[in-house]
Amino acid sequence: MTTRFIYGFHAVASRIRQRADSVVEVYLDTSRKDGRARDMAKLAESMRVRVVQVDGGRLDGMAGGGRHQGVAAKVELVELATSLDDVLDKVSGPPLVLVLDSITDPHNLGACLRTADAAGVHAVIAPKDHAVGLNATVIKVASGAADTVPYITVTNLARTMRELKERDIWIIGADGEAETAHFAPGLDRPLAWVLGAEGEGLRRLTRETCDELRRIPMAGGIESLNVSVATGVCLFESVRQRSGK
Repeated sequence: MTTRFIYGFHAVASRIRQRADSVVEVYLDTSRKDGRARDMAKLAESMRVRVVQVDGGRLDGMAGGGRHQGVAAKVELVELATSLDDVLDKVSGPPLVLVLDSITDPHNLGACLRTADAAGVHAVIAPKDHAVGLNATVIKVASGAADTVPYITVTNLARTMRELKERDIWIIGADGEAETAHFAPGLDRPLAWVLGAEGEGLRRLTRETCDELRRIPMAGGIESLNVSVATGVCLFESVRQRSGK
């Protein structure tokens, strides 16, 4: 059995509610006697998950220096999907995919996963290299979304994008220099949004592999949005257009 530590109230509570059978133990800081800690203990005990009282130093070690808020859990690794084909073969209706190019900040990736979950994204795709991966900070920031949205890493992002095209999935890259605005019609089809790191944007080959580029109109003095904010803007415009249809 392969295990890892997750931490933070949202991440731990979400895992208990969604997959209590995968939670080995929950660890609570002995110094926390507040209602939030009591509620966490009650939740774990109601799902027959063992609760262990530990000191803050031990929690610091489990969290690797991250802000654990006084709670951590040892959990089994949950494999949501083994491949992109496994995900897309089971989708009913037009797929909605998020492709993240070179996102190295764990807080940005966690926020993108949380947004993807809220928007009903079927899979998030990212390169194995030049990307942060699902570490403990990402899981905490994602607030449970890391356990609900398949996060698939690939060795060759451009090749994977071409495979999406073979499935008749239209690929739109977010690019500040594009002529078309993000809210133009056409987002109700099978679709993959591609977003790059803030400032750097999409890599050249990633950009060239897209079917279309769109920009988020910016009225102020800044040139770009944080990638997690841009992800929300693009994905929920897709949701809006699909809802209208």
